[in-house]
Amino acid sequence: MNDRKIKWVFIGLPAVLLIMIGAAWGIYKIKSSNAGIPIYGAVTQFEFTERNAERFGSNELSGKISIVNFFFTACEGPCPRMNAQVAELYTHFSAEADVQFISISVDPDRDSLQALRDYAIRFGVNDRRWLFLSAPLEEVKSLSENVFMLAGGDMPSLHSTKLILVDEQKNIRGYYSSDDPKDLRLLKKHISVLVED
Repeated sequence: MNDRKIKWVFIGLPAVLLIMIGAAWGIYKIKSSNAGIPIYGAVTQFEFTERNAERFGSNELSGKISIVNFFFTACEGPCPRMNAQVAELYTHFSAEADVQFISISVDPDRDSLQALRDYAIRFGVNDRRWLFLSAPLEEVKSLSENVFMLAGGDMPSLHSTKLILVDEQKNIRGYYSSDDPKDLRLLKKHISVLVED
């Protein structure tokens, strides 16, 4: 074996292998970061009550892609428009069992479980992919402010109308204006990216 072949075996071949490993690692990192969708934080422990009187909390976020929002049933302002957008997403992703929608009442004194059930019917919800949660107001405010980093305000009249995307590991991946078509298109795209990953 001449000197040139020896150099290729001991220098060139390992270099090519390192380049190939580096490229594979780069592809893995891009995929594992969900194509650049940022992580804003993690959803910590909470436990509320769903409209059917079942407990629902942070544990039920694991293994699911969740879209979270805050609302109240008597709202005549932004809530119906916001939940109309959620309803559109709920229909669009109807074939995806791992995509769920979570609407949290900011008016627990008036939003009884029956009121939440009636509200769900109003939006055509007929399964457990769209959940409606209730909890004492202070717990709702704490979740809004301390976990999702949204203004709690003077609930129920003041609350965020953002839609929040949470991934299967309970990481907060994005905030989207429910009245901005561009944001809603981006949310739809990000949900699809997480579904495909």
